[in-house]
Amino acid sequence: MRKRDILTPIGITLGFIMIMLAILSKGGTEGVTSFLDIASIFVVIGGLAASLLINFKMDQLKLTGKVIKEAFNQNDQRIGELIRMFIRLADRARREGILALENEMDEVDDPFIRKGVLLAVDGIEPEVINDIMNAEITAMEERHYKGRVILEKAGEYAPAWGMIGTLVGLVLMLNSLTDPATLGPNMAVALLTTLYGTVMANLVFIPMANKLAAKTEEEMFVKQIIIEGVIGVQSGQNPRILEEKLSAFLSDDMKEETEEEADFAGESVNEA
Repeated sequence: MRKRDILTPIGITLGFIMIMLAILSKGGTEGVTSFLDIASIFVVIGGLAASLLINFKMDQLKLTGKVIKEAFNQNDQRIGELIRMFIRLADRARREGILALENEMDEVDDPFIRKGVLLAVDGIEPEVINDIMNAEITAMEERHYKGRVILEKAGEYAPAWGMIGTLVGLVLMLNSLTDPATLGPNMAVALLTTLYGTVMANLVFIPMANKLAAKTEEEMFVKQIIIEGVIGVQSGQNPRILEEKLSAFLSDDMKEETEEEADFAGESVNEA
């Protein structure tokens, strides 16, 4: 199940609010307008877009919107529920046979779980199942990287284009040295491009890329648990042994959370 990740928009909004408050605390509302410059925006945004067009193929750039959207979503897959599901499947497979699990897969939303269990139902060797599912994990990691690298490169290029804009502004400022009154305002405008590029990189692009990388690692971790669960079910492992095996993937805090979820589920069943 997927749900909105509220921390990403909260973090970005909070960052911009703090910057605005810092400006307002020193310069008031008039100070805000001094931090707005159309030419600086054109240099940073235009230069960044040009660099990305040169660096990537069009099919990769088409993923940009999808990748950014993914940074605002998160998987709500509880590992405790996942382990309990495999325990239930292992128990049924031991009682009714592995073929009895085929109909149960209609109720499973995760295609990776369905694929693994159906491979087990088809009698594929455990080593082959492991190779097939790990190959899918590798392909998933590569797909995620191709999307994430766009944000990573944007985080690299944005400050550089900010510096380029500053250099352009400094050249224009030096050309107007005959009028000392314009030096201060021109210097301020020249520095704005560096500000824009740095803020975009460190508040938007790099944090979002890092979050996507963490999500990929988390998804790979969950899929490794699924692989172990599928192979355990296929080999006819005792549900209790399988539970201990899958619980080895969990930290102490996650084990406590899983036990609490299991106790809550048990109480709900008893009340019903």
